[in-house]
Amino acid sequence: MLVIASVIALFLGKAQLRAVVTSWSRWHRWCLKAIVGIDVVVEGKLADGPALYAIKHESYFEAIDAPTLLDTPSVFAKRELFMIPGWGRSAVVYGLIPVARDEGARTLRQMIVNAKEKLNEGRPLVIFPEGTRVAPGQSPPLQSGFAGLYKLLGLQVIPVAVNSGRLYHRLWKRSGTITYKIGEPVPASLPRAEAEARVHAAMNALNKAA
Repeated sequence: MLVIASVIALFLGKAQLRAVVTSWSRWHRWCLKAIVGIDVVVEGKLADGPALYAIKHESYFEAIDAPTLLDTPSVFAKRELFMIPGWGRSAVVYGLIPVARDEGARTLRQMIVNAKEKLNEGRPLVIFPEGTRVAPGQSPPLQSGFAGLYKLLGLQVIPVAVNSGRLYHRLWKRSGTITYKIGEPVPASLPRAEAEARVHAAMNALNKAA
């Protein structure tokens, strides 16, 4: 239904498409509360200005909920998703940024260009720096692309822990509470190792096994 609505919205303009995506995200959160019995709690403070949000990724919840948590976020997403008929075109118009993990410096340069365009529009950037969804309790190292973005964008990073996996990452969802824990901002221009360590620790602050 979302793909169909987003394709229709393509003919109405970018603003209408963004409105469709935001409405879907908010409806999804409402359904979790009203039907499944899942509450969503946000602890901590979001950034006042431009920032790169580094979010833990335990389930599809984080991706669907991003437009509710943040104002029209521009998300770094793997390029394969942009090849989905209908959805891919909508993703480009909405402002998602494709990531080709196997193309090294070339794709990083294009990602930086795309990201700066979105920043100029006043949009927050979102990355799932562990690279893929991980099971609750797991804390794999950050993908190498995160360090490149951190260095070249010169932005503060807001690490975000989220414990959605134990409730949402299953066929039958469980009732309970999904918590976002917003970490302290990691300033731009720190040494790579220090920045990665701080982001990694804050992203995994809610780590618990399912």
